[in-house]
Amino acid sequence: MPLLEVNNLKVWYPVKNGWFKPKSFVRAVNGVSFKLEAGETLGLVGESGCGKSTLGRALVRLEKPIGGSFRLGNIDIAALRGKALRRARKDFQMIFQDPYGSLNPRMTIHRALDEVLQLHDNAPPEARRERIAELLKLVGLSPAQMDRYPHQFSGGQRQRIGIARALAVNPRFIVADEPVSALDVSVQAQIINLLRDIQQETGVSFLFIAHDLAVVEHISRRIMVMYLGKIVESGPARSVCSNPLHPYTRALLSAVPTVERSGRRRIILPGDVPSPINPPSGCPFHPRCPMAKPECAASEPLLERHGTDSDHFAACFFC
Repeated sequence: MPLLEVNNLKVWYPVKNGWFKPKSFVRAVNGVSFKLEAGETLGLVGESGCGKSTLGRALVRLEKPIGGSFRLGNIDIAALRGKALRRARKDFQMIFQDPYGSLNPRMTIHRALDEVLQLHDNAPPEARRERIAELLKLVGLSPAQMDRYPHQFSGGQRQRIGIARALAVNPRFIVADEPVSALDVSVQAQIINLLRDIQQETGVSFLFIAHDLAVVEHISRRIMVMYLGKIVESGPARSVCSNPLHPYTRALLSAVPTVERSGRRRIILPGDVPSPINPPSGCPFHPRCPMAKPECAASEPLLERHGTDSDHFAACFFC
């Protein structure tokens, strides 16, 4: 049984069009389904605005889905309300993108972590302080630093504190929303290696969101590629990166820097990403696809198994 099972999840935002115009919606996440195993890292990639972060926030109930379901173990998280939702939150947490904005500048690190422990744990103050010391050691910081404020730490150190906060109540599942995009390249590698070490030690599962396929390939066992609110390709990380099936995935991979002089040809996609308020008919990628044919505009391809790998799926008629 998978740890997390998502079925046809939709997150739409209403748009005000005036009194006499039909109601419209921004279809940020438009029917996403996938499974995540215990102790697994699943990568999620795509351009800015494709719905990656909205999907992650919906899975930790920071956004309200309008349709679909998602279960964590035997619990239907989408159906929880009130106290039941607050009790369940210790099983799923989030690491935010901005290490500068995700910490309260008026709180010491001890207070920021202690706030989480107080909410989900009835342990006495001494035991909570010991737990905070353990968390700081786990993420590579000194317990002696717990009484400092966020401005006294570097960006990489602040992200480590954010990771410690997410781990404070021993969650089973963590959404890592572009946790390295705001950091220097050298620090990015340190944080990714830290997440891998933490997973080996704790067995936590990650949904790792990023726009850089090279970063996602390094940490993920499987990868999903998202475009305009939908998953257009998914499969084992090595298979997706070495043998991309969907033309959109090929375009993303062509943008990854390489040291080889005879590297892959850069694919420049024409036009802009269509509006999620009025997505195109048929395949959402067909207005920009170099392989598009008339049937691509007439009907939408399903996410189906393709190629020699039984776990490699793509939503394309001609891959």
